[in-house]
Amino acid sequence: MTLCSMLFLASCVSSTNTEKEKVLLDLDLQTSNKNKEIILEYLFNENIKFSIDFDKNDSYRLSNDLLESNLKYFCRSFTQEQNDLLELKVFDKIDNLNKKVLIIYSKEFENLSEDLKRKYPQELYYLLDESDYDKEVKRILEVNRSIDRHLDISNLDKDLEIEHYPRIRNDISKIYFLLDYDLGKTIVPLVKNFALNIDSYSSTQIFHDANDYKKLADFESIFIPVQDEMIKTIVGEKDIKNIKNEFEKMLIADYLLLEKVYQNNLFRQEIFLKTTSEKITKNKCIKRNLSFSKVDLGVLSNLL
Repeated sequence: MTLCSMLFLASCVSSTNTEKEKVLLDLDLQTSNKNKEIILEYLFNENIKFSIDFDKNDSYRLSNDLLESNLKYFCRSFTQEQNDLLELKVFDKIDNLNKKVLIIYSKEFENLSEDLKRKYPQELYYLLDESDYDKEVKRILEVNRSIDRHLDISNLDKDLEIEHYPRIRNDISKIYFLLDYDLGKTIVPLVKNFALNIDSYSSTQIFHDANDYKKLADFESIFIPVQDEMIKTIVGEKDIKNIKNEFEKMLIADYLLLEKVYQNNLFRQEIFLKTTSEKITKNKCIKRNLSFSKVDLGVLSNLL
């Protein structure tokens, strides 16, 4: 099936000689219906001349799982680049040589956890497999020991009221969450309730299924490896399917923009990608220069 931007009158009828209207984007690729919709929506909104063939054999295959795939023109997948940056940051213990990283993970992330365990066997790894998550979190953080000590002291004199704030184990330097949204929105608040002063990290996978930026409140103060600009873009959208879908739109927008650059030799122009500020060099794959952002709902709300 070939789709031309003539379907969109504004992109083909106009006869002015602006640079934008001279640009032609010719695409042959195979992909899912979900991605086709995102591609067409982007191209129509960009108002450029384009032609797409989604059925041509041996054409470029754009994976349905955009976040996990190595998109054309990029060195690594969006997810892998996040994981790489997280690994460098989380397991750098120059200032806390005597403490350990606490990795809390679910079965979905078991392979990644096992890989980390082989590299960093001295750290603390906990697979969540209990339905009573409050009890599980207290066990992991050894909060019960503090509670039991308080009870023992209180029993010495039942008339004495002792204010008590449960203390967690003192050998944790950082916390790394490997969880999906359903588990993350439950576990993270429970952990932060006891470990508020310990830096916590996660990839964006922990809130991919959230359908409103306000639901990031469950992940307040967690560090995530994406630029503030990407989160700001999501906050600016009124109605979203979920946050993962918004990231997918950004990835496709970057891919299509790079196709336009290569096909029309626009390397001398200043190009702004959505997932990185890295400069484009012809015939060289792009490594996203991701950086850490701290989830702060107050700051995000002020962007509206």
